[in-house]
Amino acid sequence: MGEDTVTVLGADGHTLSPTARKKAEKLLAQGQARRVSQEPLVIQLTYTVALPRTPEALAAPGHGRRILLHICCGPCATYPIERLRAEEFQTTGFWYNPNVQPSQEHERRRQSVEQYARVTGLSMIWHPEYELMAFLRGVVHHEAPAERCLICYRMRLERTAEVAAREGFDAFTTTLLISPHQDQQAIRSMGETIGEAKRVGFYFENFRRGWSQGRQMARAHGLYRQQYCGCVFSEWERYQGMSPRRDEETH
Repeated sequence: MGEDTVTVLGADGHTLSPTARKKAEKLLAQGQARRVSQEPLVIQLTYTVALPRTPEALAAPGHGRRILLHICCGPCATYPIERLRAEEFQTTGFWYNPNVQPSQEHERRRQSVEQYARVTGLSMIWHPEYELMAFLRGVVHHEAPAERCLICYRMRLERTAEVAAREGFDAFTTTLLISPHQDQQAIRSMGETIGEAKRVGFYFENFRRGWSQGRQMARAHGLYRQQYCGCVFSEWERYQGMSPRRDEETH
């Protein structure tokens, strides 16, 4: 640094670009800086400087990144797809929902997702098998919602993470995060743990902010809106009055 330049510190103590001695003296005289040392002259600004953002900071979170989105149903996919694309993620959908029963219901929901993916130009990966038996074996003796739902989350998140890692995606996430009827914190914690184990990042966003918007989009596209979460236990609870009756989808 030359003899006529002065070291400048920001109000937070970080070093900023040096300035000319004449300008430094002016800042001191105006009370916009204080003298830290005389020789060499170092001043600290008394106000916060808004630094220009780096290209990395300006880039959207998903810029240049591929993400695999687990989709539980058509209506729940609407807003998350829009949000991920707005954040510049290269988004691919993934269908894997062994919890959905009976098989006709599973197929109806799958067709709804296929319909929406076709309209929106969303690339999809379809799990080739309907692993109902694996789900039933997993939740036997754990039928209470507090237990079976966690098992259900884990099954779907683990499979999504496995596919994401195998296919070279940068991250994965799930449309389950949009539902006010699901345990969002448990999903987030589980997703992050699974992602670390599978060596692929879990992307969390509070998609619930778009719940109402997503329902409007589902209506506009004529998507099938189911009346219970998915498994036979949730259907039984729904129609036995063990859970609040809802006029719209429960995801």
